[in-house]
Parts: sequence; C-alpha cells; structure tokens
Amino acid sequence: MSLHESGAVTGVGETKYLRGTDRSALSLQLEAALNAVRDAGLKPSDIDGLIPYGAGAVAEDFITNFGIKDLRFSATTPMGGASAVAAIQCALAVIQAGICRHVLLSIGRTGYSGGRIGTRVQQMPQFRTIGEFEMPSGAIAPAQLYAPMARRHMELYGTTSRQFAEIAVTTRYHASLQPNATMKNPITVEDHQASRMISDPLRLLDCSLESDGGAAVVISAPDVSRDLAKRPVMVMGVAEGHPDSPSAITQRPDLTTLGLAKAAPKAFAMAGVTHDDIDVAEIYDCFTYMVMCQIEDLGFCKKGEGGGFVENGALGLNGRLPVNTHGGLLSQAHMAGMNHIVELTRQLRGESAAQVPEAEIGLVTGYGDMGDGALAIMRRS
Repeated sequence: MSLHESGAVTGVGETKYLRGTDRSALSLQLEAALNAVRDAGLKPSDIDGLIPYGAGAVAEDFITNFGIKDLRFSATTPMGGASAVAAIQCALAVIQAGICRHVLLSIGRTGYSGGRIGTRVQQMPQFRTIGEFEMPSGAIAPAQLYAPMARRHMELYGTTSRQFAEIAVTTRYHASLQPNATMKNPITVEDHQASRMISDPLRLLDCSLESDGGAAVVISAPDVSRDLAKRPVMVMGVAEGHPDSPSAITQRPDLTTLGLAKAAPKAFAMAGVTHDDIDVAEIYDCFTYMVMCQIEDLGFCKKGEGGGFVENGALGLNGRLPVNTHGGLLSQAHMAGMNHIVELTRQLRGESAAQVPEAEIGLVTGYGDMGDGALAIMRRS
C-alpha cells in the first residue's frame, strides 16, 4: 500500500526564535500549534490526530490546554532529529486508514535557556551503547559523537574543511534574508576556518545552534485540504530508514552512510520523481558534514563526491540544488527539523522570504541520534 499523496500540509506555524526565554517548552509549542491551525483556516477542535515531538508535550497537554475535543490518535516518533519528518509518514498512515482528518505535528524547545545538550544525549535510547564505547574516551556531546564520521569521510575521499565551510556560508546568507532567523550576520569561508575547533574536524561554524521556540505543521486528508485557507502542499513520497548495527557509530564498518540511504529510494519511487525534478531541498543540518553526507545518501551524487558537489554556490538560491533556504539549524534555529518542514511548505506555496524561483517540487530530510533518517518529497498543488 502506497502513501502517495494520501495527505497534504495545510498549515504551518512558528514562534519567534530566540536565544533566551522564561517561557516553558509547552507554552512555545502551543503557540506554534495555534499559529499552524490558524494558518490552515481551522480551529483547535478540528484537530483529531496529534504527534508531538519526543520528550516534549503529550496528548493530555493539548486536550487540557489547546481545545482538542475528540482526539482519535496520538503517537511519538522517537528518532531525534528525524522525528519531525518521520511523523509525516505516521500522519499519512492514520489519515489513509480513515482514523483522522487533521493531524498536528508540533515541537517546543528551550534548548538555549533550559537543559543543555549533555542531558538530552543521556535521554537517548542509544545512551547505553554510547556509555560503553564513546564515553570512556570523553565523547558525550553530538559534535564529539559525529566528528569521527566527518573525519572518516575526509580520510577516504579527500573532503576538506573548506568544503564544509561552503555549506555554512550559504546557509548563513539564506538566514540573513529571513525575518525569523537567529544568526543573520554574513560569514565567509575564512571566518569559518578561523572559528575555534569544537571536535576535530568540526569547528564552531560547523555546528548548529541551541534555540528557544516552537514550530508546528498540520497534515490533512486530501479531500478536505482543498477547501482550507491556503493552497495545500501534497506529500508525494515519504520513508524512514535506520542505520546498520551497532548503534555505536565508531564500531560500524561504514561510518559514512546513514539510514537515509535506505529511505531515499523508497521515497523517490513512491513520489514518482527523479533527482532532476527537485527544485529545493531542506536538509537536516545539525552539522555541516551531515548536509554533505545526506546529499550523497539521497543520490544527488556518488558517495565521496559531496565535497565537490557543494562548492561554487551550488546550494544557493540559484544553484543546482538550493538548500536550507530558511537558514536551517545552523543559522535560523534548532527546532529538530520541524522548521525545515515549515520552510519547504512556504517555498512550495511561494511564500518564503528567500524564495527559489518557480519551486514546484521539493524535499525535506531528518537526521536523528546515531544515524536515523527520514525523507518527504512534496509538490505544490
């Protein structure tokens, strides 16, 4: 059974992205959710499905505080940064099954003001494996866990730090065009090279932000989506994939291939499109290297050719593959990828502040924890 065009994004919403707040993650999540519901021309009572992000809010929080009257389905997709995109697949499945008509995906985070990244890592299901292999070497933060992947790619394929810089520079420029972005000051390749080393080979400007804020998306059944406030964005294909065993990255035979490599062929086949049809891509960017690696695993170039692919403005608004037109996790905000879905929707509606001309088909990815991947391909209607 295919999920091809079994649902559409009908509403998106965000809070202002901040670095410092006294509000709770739940408060931010509810604000973003209300903005998304209003964007679709719906009321909270129209929502009958709910997939909140990970360790954030639960269904009862929305029933108590949001005005949901008849919640028929709730779930979480605990895949770290792949959770938001994986939730699209879950939403489509329950819509196609006839359980729900309007499913709300939402996140609220106080990553800057609240708990620090070390706490979140300890909550990962894979923490037991990290504790056995990585922690004895002093590795606990994501930069330390993923740096060996980047280093391995550099050793195998000659990838350079300056190629990582191309991603950071382009993403920052896109953020400078967006009203709701945290980091807007332009940077250069030399600025990237001068930024301090965090975990070799990842420098400060290779790393995503810690942010406070919320983001949300409404997925609706196709027959009702056409009667709502905004042009629906149809989901053509979706899939998730998980990395090979073991969970400990440093113990895998292949450090340079992610779960996304398994998801990509399925999603492209379901969508019925080729890579040449993709006009814009919102690619999960916890670190610059992860963007390059996902471009390879998506099939836009062969493994090891990502460094050359991203050079010379290829990811810019007029490049061969415009990427992260909102500024991404690197420069807009870290909303665990929900803001990537928001931006792709706006691109395909023609509403983005950094609009790719005539964008009709795009994709969004998620990357989570030790290599989980998710992918959704969408089109304007």
